[in-house]
Amino acid sequence: MSLTDIKSMTLEELKNSFAAIGQPAFRALQVYHWLGRGVRGFDEMSDLPKPFRETLAAENYIACAEIERKYCSRLDDTVKYLFRMHDGQLVESVLMHYEHGRTVCISSQVGCRMNCAFCATGKSGYSRNLTPSEMLSQVQAAQADAGTRISNIVLMGMGEPLDNYKNVLRFLELVSSGEGMNVGMRHISLSTCGIVDKIYDLAEQKYQLTLSVSLHAPNDEIRSRLMPVGRRWNVDELLQACRYYLGKTGRRISFEYALIGGVNDSRECAGELAHRLKGMLCHVNLIPVNSVKGSPFRKSTPEQTRRFMRELAAQGITATVRRTLGADIDASCGQLRRRYEEEAANV
Repeated sequence: MSLTDIKSMTLEELKNSFAAIGQPAFRALQVYHWLGRGVRGFDEMSDLPKPFRETLAAENYIACAEIERKYCSRLDDTVKYLFRMHDGQLVESVLMHYEHGRTVCISSQVGCRMNCAFCATGKSGYSRNLTPSEMLSQVQAAQADAGTRISNIVLMGMGEPLDNYKNVLRFLELVSSGEGMNVGMRHISLSTCGIVDKIYDLAEQKYQLTLSVSLHAPNDEIRSRLMPVGRRWNVDELLQACRYYLGKTGRRISFEYALIGGVNDSRECAGELAHRLKGMLCHVNLIPVNSVKGSPFRKSTPEQTRRFMRELAAQGITATVRRTLGADIDASCGQLRRRYEEEAANV
């Protein structure tokens, strides 16, 4: 008999499941509270009768994220985790410290199918989707290790969240539940490379999270070279979906733009980008592209970055340069797992 992933169940599902075996609704609430606290075993659920704990353990499992490796930045207190899942698969998360609290960036897949040219994760291929409980476990493991509450969550680690749509929606429901971890939607950001049909679907949920769209180019010619998803949906189609999302949610959209020297950082690119975004409630995050082993891309110079930002500002588009965190520990996702696997292969 296969075991049930109990931490991926909603409170209502637990109530229905427990009712079917003659357990009262308050038992479901007790279990749900324990799961939200990051309990690792049924024996730890001390307010449940022992026979019921044994029944639960015989029929269910509790997903956990085990710390395989941990790197602490000496520059800014950023912590990079390599987590091992129950089947041995490895994913990365990053814990960042800000004045307003702790933010954890988590993975939604083991690897990624999007194969963006400048991304380390895509170079390692795709293995599988993460379950809602595995995403939740990353947050809980980082929180337990830090010894302090996680106040903000970013789905911007390994994988494309909207390529794992159903599991990500279930994770959002679980992590924002008032009876669970109780992280409000306005404290959650979801990053996508632009899965247009799923952006429309997500808009219908009317979540108050922040949608971050990895744009990285002002036109189809450059974007399709950098991001294969651009060959499926062009920039106009993507921005039309973003405007629909904005209309449904009223939430400002964040556009991620990795500045690559000599590729997408010219004054002309800035002007074209500003023209496309004109009139939209949005913000542009300019990101110095990460140095990835085997990649030909290089960062834009600081002066070119400033010019690009000034050009956007002159045309009414707000933009900031994302602060680089954990630079001494390869804090951008995909690099740590890839290095670990290369080391293991050479043993």
